[in-house]
Amino acid sequence: MRTRLASEIVWLDCLLTNVDRTPRNTNMLIWNKELWLIDHGAALYFHHSWENWEEQARRPFVQVKDHVLLPQAAGLDGVDTDFRSILSAGRIRSIVSLIPEEWLLTGSTTESPDEIRQVYARFLETRIASSEIFVKEAKHVRESLV
Repeated sequence: MRTRLASEIVWLDCLLTNVDRTPRNTNMLIWNKELWLIDHGAALYFHHSWENWEEQARRPFVQVKDHVLLPQAAGLDGVDTDFRSILSAGRIRSIVSLIPEEWLLTGSTTESPDEIRQVYARFLETRIASSEIFVKEAKHVRESLV
């Protein structure tokens, strides 16, 4: 796998706190000669505990140590610069606005779907604004692997 693509996937998984792209379960699929990242059910796990989502948004992603592509992710700094410029607050809010209401109505919260969308958007915006935290963690762990 190319260094750039591996770095993009690692960065995205660090942003989304996706713990499920390990050697045992890569959740990557080649279909019609295209790479598909599948099964993000283990991502954004902050939503299981809404109370401290702001704190969780600023945490390093320590589970990156198990990421199957981390050894190939030598371009994290460049990806960080590029993705931070692409993923503006407006773009994040536009994406989050597409989450279907029925996905947000779990019965475990009293917030409205719009309030929940706002938390997701703010979580992602905060995480992107402080991406140097998870990039530093990924680079540190990577150095010990290669």
